[in-house]
Amino acid sequence: MNLGLKDKVIIVTGGGAGIGEGISRACLAEGARVVVLSRRSENVQHFMAEMEQAGSACTLIEAHLEDANRCREAIAEVEQQFGEIYGLVNNAGVNDGVGLASGSVERFQESLQKNLIHYYALAHYALPALKRSQGAIVNISSKVALTGQGNTSGYAASKGAQLALTREWAAELLLFNIRVNAVLPAEVMTPLYERWLKTLGDPDAKLREITSKIPLGKRMTLSSEIAAATVFLLSPTQSAHTTGQHLIVDGGYVHLDRALT
Repeated sequence: MNLGLKDKVIIVTGGGAGIGEGISRACLAEGARVVVLSRRSENVQHFMAEMEQAGSACTLIEAHLEDANRCREAIAEVEQQFGEIYGLVNNAGVNDGVGLASGSVERFQESLQKNLIHYYALAHYALPALKRSQGAIVNISSKVALTGQGNTSGYAASKGAQLALTREWAAELLLFNIRVNAVLPAEVMTPLYERWLKTLGDPDAKLREITSKIPLGKRMTLSSEIAAATVFLLSPTQSAHTTGQHLIVDGGYVHLDRALT
């Protein structure tokens, strides 16, 4: 299926590791030109080295997205280098465990900076280019926006706000034919998730406990499955009439009857 993304410039925040890496790979497979906005890390460097060796149309612009000025500068760099922006995938963030009792007002504000503010900042600064291209925005949210998790107020607030912004932006940008949608993962194996498991006494037992609660296949969702939903929502041909939607890709984790697990 041709998704119509060939040569289109797509920004993927956090696009060099985990779910973001999967999205970058899926966009590249469709012939898009991918710009990864990310801090430089071992995972990101490994991914970019692989992309360079393969001759892929993938560019890294190093950015600490908590800095709104750096978000503005990064968008300007993309426009200067490529002359256009078709897609923005807001993905970067971290479940930082800022709870109500265990956190503080200062740490809550920091969590919003890490997980929410740059979603708005990048969309705001990219908007003129998106209007010209009649492009698309996909916000990567989380099941935590719908279910709660406990001890993660900052992350939950950010993820819930991302869903609200998805529909708000979809409404505001109708006149410009810019589509805005969200994808919600639940349990996806990423480098961050692996590191969290390794902090536990018996990582394998914890993983078995988690996957036993996932109805479809009793397995983790793959980052490639999140990516497939994302590139579909970016497609100007196959999802041309899809906007304001929250697509949950989680093996039934959130909505199916618990009796199934």
